[in-house]
Amino acid sequence: MIEAERIFDARDALADALANDVAAELRRAIAAKGRATLAVSGGSTPKLFFERLSQADLPWQRVMVTLVDERQVPETSERSNARLVRQHLLQNKAAAAQFVPLFENVEAAKALRFDVAVLGMGSDGHTASFFPEADRLKEAIDSGTSQRLIAITAPGAGEPRLTFTLPVLEASGRLALHIEGDDKKHVLDKALADGPEEDMPVRAVLRSATPITLYWCP
Repeated sequence: MIEAERIFDARDALADALANDVAAELRRAIAAKGRATLAVSGGSTPKLFFERLSQADLPWQRVMVTLVDERQVPETSERSNARLVRQHLLQNKAAAAQFVPLFENVEAAKALRFDVAVLGMGSDGHTASFFPEADRLKEAIDSGTSQRLIAITAPGAGEPRLTFTLPVLEASGRLALHIEGDDKKHVLDKALADGPEEDMPVRAVLRSATPITLYWCP
């Protein structure tokens, strides 16, 4: 469920606020248990947020960064989310963080527990790799599944994917949904209305009891 909405006039302001909020949550987790884990999403939307977060003052050597989902392609591919994270987040002060990719690293990634997870949303209503018509969508969005990280394919996904499942996202210490543009806001409004989760799988997250903070700008 969306617990709070943070609305901004411009991308710069959103990126700064989201970076500050994520950094604060990571500091709290580090103070509580000595380490913190951040899960992020791919795509073009988070690039500016990544760049701002990379300059945050915190003990990055105690931060583990991973992905909510990934295309099953090597980092040499421009389609790789891991490549995006290395280029835009694991720079500056954040270069000291430990990165846990998903592609060809599934067993290591399965053990992760997220202190902060930042989700995006596609124009088709997908989030993570919860795509409409995906072959394992029912399992991926099942709150009762014992699977943490699964391989999944869908007509709208391009390459085969790897995605953490809904229970992993629900267990995050802090969950954020980052979207930009009027078109995405219209998609979100539609997802918040009645309708099957299978048609717009982001509904599985929005209808969860887990609190979500929405970050949006036009």
